Amino acid sequence: MTDHDVDYGDVQGMVRFGYKRMTEGSYALVRVRDVEAARAWLRSAPITSAITLDPPPSTAMQVAFTAAGLEALGVSAPVLAEFSPEFLAGLTEDNRSRRLGDVGINAPSQWEWGGPTRVPHLLVMFFAEPGQLDAFVQRTTADAWSEAFDVLGFLGTANFDGVEPFGFADGISQPQIDWSQQRDVSTDVIDYSNVVALGEFLLGYRNEYDKYTDRPLLDAGAASAGLLAAEDAPEKKDLGRNGTYLVMRQLRQDVRRFWQFISAQAGGDPKEAGTLAAALVGRTKAGDPLVPIQEQAIPGVGPQPDQIRLNQFTFDRDPAGVGCPFGAHVRRANPRNTDFPGRPTGLKRLIAALGLGRKEFRDDLMSSVRFHRILRRGREYGPGLSPWDALQPAPPNEQERGLHFICLNANISRQFEFLQSAWMMGTKFSGLTGESDPLLGNREAIPGCPVTDSFLIPEDGSVRRRVSGLPQFVTVRGGAYFFLPSLRALRYFTGA
Repeated sequence: MTDHDVDYGDVQGMVRFGYKRMTEGSYALVRVRDVEAARAWLRSAPITSAITLDPPPSTAMQVAFTAAGLEALGVSAPVLAEFSPEFLAGLTEDNRSRRLGDVGINAPSQWEWGGPTRVPHLLVMFFAEPGQLDAFVQRTTADAWSEAFDVLGFLGTANFDGVEPFGFADGISQPQIDWSQQRDVSTDVIDYSNVVALGEFLLGYRNEYDKYTDRPLLDAGAASAGLLAAEDAPEKKDLGRNGTYLVMRQLRQDVRRFWQFISAQAGGDPKEAGTLAAALVGRTKAGDPLVPIQEQAIPGVGPQPDQIRLNQFTFDRDPAGVGCPFGAHVRRANPRNTDFPGRPTGLKRLIAALGLGRKEFRDDLMSSVRFHRILRRGREYGPGLSPWDALQPAPPNEQERGLHFICLNANISRQFEFLQSAWMMGTKFSGLTGESDPLLGNREAIPGCPVTDSFLIPEDGSVRRRVSGLPQFVTVRGGAYFFLPSLRALRYFTGA
C-alpha cells in the first residue's frame, strides 16, 4: 500500500457502501451523560469499516459527532478549532438558517430535534437485513450504553424499495467516487462526468480543485501517534483523513398536499397530473429523464448497471428547458454542466474563460457542478402512500412520512450549503425569478423576491406555462452537522 492508497479498514463503511441490502435502519440521537463510560462504549462498539467482506455483513453500525459532542467527549479547544467553521457554528446559526431556507415553519425553533434545546452529541446509525435490527440494537446497547448516554430519541426508517415518499424512483444520480485516484483534477473539465475526486467526500485527499480541503492537522506526539501522516504536510498527523462531514435533516413530506395540488392543476386528468408532476421533479415516476438519453455512455455515470441508462444524459440538448424545466428539482440538484458551456477548444476556450462569446443567455450562469456534488445516504420514514390514495381525505392522526436526508461531503459550505442555498432555495437559479425548488423550496417571501411559489414550464413554440401558488410540500423537522471520523480518529477521541 502506498501513501496515496485508501486504507478501507480506517473508513466508516457508509462512505463506500449504501447498505441497500440492510433495508432496516434506525438513527439514535444521544447526548453524553458520562465521559468515561461514553469513551469505553465507543472503544468497544462494532463500527463497520469500508472493507469488502465475502459474505457481506448482515448488520452495520456507524457513529458521527456534532461539535458539541466532541467537546463533551473531552476533545480540547485547540483541536476543535481546527475543524471547519460551518461544523463548529452548527446548522442553526441565524444567518445560515436564512440562507438554507430554515425560516418560518422550517425555523429551528420549530424542530423536534437539533434546535436550540435538543442538540445531539452523537448520531449512532444502525442498519440490518430484514428481521435483524431489533436484536442488533439491543445487543449493541446492552453494555454501558445507559450509563454513557442520554437518548434524545430513535428515528425509525422505512423501506420504500427505491422510491421516495412522493412516489418517484430515487437514488439514481449518485456521484461515482474516484477511489483509485486515477482522474486528473489538475486541468479544466470539458466533458461532463459523474466521476468525482475522492477528496470531495473524504478528507485528506485531493479534491476537484486539486487541493486538500482544510482539516485538523496535529503535531506529532504520543496522543496522535495512531493517526496517519498528512499527504500535504508529512510532519503533521491528519485527524481528518479518512473522515468526512455528515449533514442530516429530517424532512417531512406532505404527500397528500403534493398530489392533491397536482391533480387540481391538471383538472383531475391522471395523465396530465403525471406529466405535471414529472416536470416539477425532472424525471418520470419510473426515473426516466425528461431529456433524450445519450447513445454513448457518459464517463463514470451510474453507480450500478441497472441505473446507467437512467443517468446517461446531460441538459446540453435542452438549452431552452422545453424537455426538463430549468427549475425542476433534478435540474437544480445536478445541472450536469461543465467548466466551459458548449465544450469549446482552442481560442474559443480562451474566449469562454474570459466570460465572452456566450451563445445562450444561461451559458455560464452557474458554477460547474463538479465542485458541488454530495453523496446521499438518507432513508425514508413513515408509511407509504400511493398517489391515488393521496387524493383521498387524510384519516385522523395520520402518521408522518418523509425522508431522513443524509449527505456526506468534505466541505459543508462549498457542497451541501451551496447546493441548498444557491440551487435549491435560490430564486435566481439559472436566470429564473420568483421560484425556488418545487419540492424542497420554502415559499416564504425573501428580500427582493416577495413571490417564491411559481414554477415556469417552457413550451416549444408557444407561451410558457406558469404554475402559481405552489404550497410548501416539505418541512424541516430536525437536523445537525456531524463529523464522521475515521476509525483511527475515533480511537484518538476516546483515548484508546
